[in-house]
Amino acid sequence: MAAKGGVSDIADRYALALYDLADETKQLDAVADDLRTLSAMLSESEDLQRLVRSPVLSREAQGKAMAALVDKMGAADLTRKFVALAASKRRLFALRAIARAYLEQLARRRGEVAAQVTAAHDLTDQQKEALELALRKAVGGKVSMDLTVDPSLLGGLVVKVGSQMVDSSLSGKLQRLKFAMKGA
Repeated sequence: MAAKGGVSDIADRYALALYDLADETKQLDAVADDLRTLSAMLSESEDLQRLVRSPVLSREAQGKAMAALVDKMGAADLTRKFVALAASKRRLFALRAIARAYLEQLARRRGEVAAQVTAAHDLTDQQKEALELALRKAVGGKVSMDLTVDPSLLGGLVVKVGSQMVDSSLSGKLQRLKFAMKGA
């Protein structure tokens, strides 16, 4: 496997180490749930994004803030220790990428296809089930869905499975219309 460099390389290494520990301690699903929650929180909170990216805040300050957050969300012990390690190593900026890599690894080892879905707003349980069913039919197997919310999409979804992406978001359609009008 060729080194990708940057954040994705860091994320892959940390995710694999976390996966191995979670597997040994039988906490795969608990850690996956915690990482989904953390990733969603990071997507939705600009303050939290600033916290994990701030070069001004000390490792200790970032660690204390993140410890309070994971305690409040009731995270598994392994997740708490992992977040503390990431803070001490100044790797909090890569948390979302680490979560994505961990979930992809979990899905791959379970024989599932990982799908990253970004929606303009929260989906109802019924919409999630319908989307998962449609993805299962499209890929011909089990699907592990990582759902995030991005209001800047205005409406619709962006679905990424492997190297393929389907952008049915309103912002994507407007962008394509803008390019088409420039070319006319």
